[in-house]
Amino acid sequence: MPQVSERVRALHARMTLEEKLAQLVGYWLDQNGTVAPLQSEMAAGQRPSSEVRDVTRDGIGHYTRVYGTRPVDPAERAAWLWAEQRRLKRETRLGIPALVHEECLTGLAAWQAATYPTPLAWGASFDPDLVHDAARAIGDSMRQLGIHQGLAPVLDVVRDPRWGRVDECIGEDPYLVGTIGTAFVRGLQEAGVHATLKHFAGHSGSRSGRNHAPVSAGPRELADLYLPPFEMAIVEGGARSVMNAYNDLDGVPVASSEELLTGILREQWGFDGVVVADYFAVAFLQVMHGVAADRGDAAALALVAGIDVELPAGDAYLQPLADNVRAGAVDEAYVDRAVLRALAQKEELGLLDPDVFEDEPPTDIDLDPPRHRELARRLAEESVVLLSNTGVLPLNQWATPPTRVAVIGPNADRAQALMGCYSFVNHVLAHHPGQPFGFEIPTVAEALGAAFDRAGMARPELVLAEGCSVEGEDTAGFADAVNAAEGADVAVVVVGDEAGLFGRGTVGEGNDSETLELPGVQTRLVEAVVATGTPVVMVLLTGRPYAVGWALDGDGVRPGAVLQAFFPGEGGGSAIAGVVTGAVNPSGRLPVSMPRSTGAQPYSYLHPTLGGPSDVTSTDSTPLRPFGFGLSYTRFVHSDLVVDAAVASSGTFTATVTVTNTGSVAGTDTVQLYGHDVLGSVARPVAALLGYARVELEPGASSRVTYSVPTTRFAFSDRRMVRVVEPGDVEVWVGSHAESSTARASAQESTGGVISQHRATEVRAVPGTATARAVVSITGEVHEVMAADARTVQVTVVGI
Repeated sequence: MPQVSERVRALHARMTLEEKLAQLVGYWLDQNGTVAPLQSEMAAGQRPSSEVRDVTRDGIGHYTRVYGTRPVDPAERAAWLWAEQRRLKRETRLGIPALVHEECLTGLAAWQAATYPTPLAWGASFDPDLVHDAARAIGDSMRQLGIHQGLAPVLDVVRDPRWGRVDECIGEDPYLVGTIGTAFVRGLQEAGVHATLKHFAGHSGSRSGRNHAPVSAGPRELADLYLPPFEMAIVEGGARSVMNAYNDLDGVPVASSEELLTGILREQWGFDGVVVADYFAVAFLQVMHGVAADRGDAAALALVAGIDVELPAGDAYLQPLADNVRAGAVDEAYVDRAVLRALAQKEELGLLDPDVFEDEPPTDIDLDPPRHRELARRLAEESVVLLSNTGVLPLNQWATPPTRVAVIGPNADRAQALMGCYSFVNHVLAHHPGQPFGFEIPTVAEALGAAFDRAGMARPELVLAEGCSVEGEDTAGFADAVNAAEGADVAVVVVGDEAGLFGRGTVGEGNDSETLELPGVQTRLVEAVVATGTPVVMVLLTGRPYAVGWALDGDGVRPGAVLQAFFPGEGGGSAIAGVVTGAVNPSGRLPVSMPRSTGAQPYSYLHPTLGGPSDVTSTDSTPLRPFGFGLSYTRFVHSDLVVDAAVASSGTFTATVTVTNTGSVAGTDTVQLYGHDVLGSVARPVAALLGYARVELEPGASSRVTYSVPTTRFAFSDRRMVRVVEPGDVEVWVGSHAESSTARASAQESTGGVISQHRATEVRAVPGTATARAVVSITGEVHEVMAADARTVQVTVVGI
């Protein structure tokens, strides 16, 4: 049984079976539009909200998306919620308020709330501190409204860009996902809102990138790639809630996996929070996976496996589970285990305190205050990635500033294009046409004028032309686009995705793709504009990376510059416009590899030798732009790499490098430390991210960056499926992306440390590829690593 307080145990001892089960389910007060898989079918039997008193006669565990299912005035809804919570305290026998949960992946998913960049943009920022601050601000808004739990972050590691939910993910590297995701967890929970890690585990590894498809990951891939971000967020971030994944793993649906939900999560990692079901996941054991005969059977499987709370409603955990318990088919001890966890969570959140909700509800509510807008803008600016540039950008460096700018494309003047699938606008307001957003979100076209002001330039004439829609084959607008470009000094062409769900849009939950070509006729639009001879800046506003080799490295005429922005939120228009004009120096780095083709997928930079291009295959999987890639308007050089032996008992070594801004403008370099296990008992990746640091430098300035690396960063599951650090040589190097060119450095053996001590003797400093490689020897016996070791690298940056 869980370790809980005497207050919780005394409350539990008073409960009837019906009151226990009521605490293990949610109730969805409003259902408007489709925001969950098979929602219309699964929710057909839910009681209407007009019968809420009857539904909650025995209490209730969660209220599902009080603010986030339809546009409601936040002050009016808060007044209703406070009154409803007081009613639960007054009218139910035990007087336990409901826990309120909401989506918060791109900010609180509620009307009028600030919309932040999508998680793929968090990854592109490589800035956990800023993500932490954004999450804290999101949590402050949620707590103000009486919300207790947020269904974020998503810690799925990207494996296939065809998967529709890529924009919800942070990146393809588990260490990046873990560090950024843990920062979000800390920020949200510092505000008093419990974070929910999802989707545990393996959800993103579905076959062919199809939503809910089976996952065939082996136990080593699961342990070494999918699980580490969750482990880090729990062990280092203290996450209080976990949500199961919909998929099956090698035939076993995760919602019924005791090995994952209890064995790994609780027994190995020591997680003592609450596991909640993804919406309808318990019932899906019957209707989609076919491993349960009925809802009662599904409830038994999920409860025993370790799912404590069924969301969004009590389709299986109410009457079907009660019948099974009374028939002796399910031991009530499993119910008690879950109830104690659920009550302990409510106690931790203050919901069992006698004075809870005795204060007055908030009336002066601003869910998009200046601080939120500033954080959203900064995060958007840091996430924009410059993929190519022949000198067209920035515009403020032109000898003769442009006087006429054509702004072209289906995403140039469309605010929805700046927001991800789980933004309130694209998730909910799409079902309420004509409803205002309730907050400011300037489009790229609208933001350009102010960006010219920020860059110290005269505002040019802006000429708009849509050219085509995101989807469809209509090219009727091409003529207007070409005409606009021919009369302009430069054309900014904004193309990409439309986020939505289950067939509504080109990317998002349920919107998987068979191709990685730009949707519709957008490629042809860009080619038509480029053919005019006017300098072209192509901006990709997308939720996944696309195969755009024709624009980056094609033999024909191609855009002069290409920018990648992953749904950058309400500050995204300003961020993109700032990068175009030069008011902002781009510092984003790719959190995912830029695919060469659809047929080369799935691909990850974390591949062993035979997972990449070689002479034994005619298929080239080399990405167009590698993980970690991103250009700047200045130049950075990495030099003088030194690796020093550490005290053996510390289990760490240090790597120090100098980074210098050799250009003429200030900029930020994301300095990345990579490693490779030279000889392993199982095949190891040719490169793996060990650590990273954002370094801001004025022209001519240098900083010394030191990484303190635990040797457990080289841990993996050996042939016994035991996580170990094996003795032997490992290579470490500093670069600006995962495929940075490297120069081999000599190494001197150390006499007393656990690794060798050396100084790099050769450094090849090339913008974008400046690195040095060194051999480090880990000595001693095979070292088993505790499962709770999350392997965080400490980084210090000192100006010199």
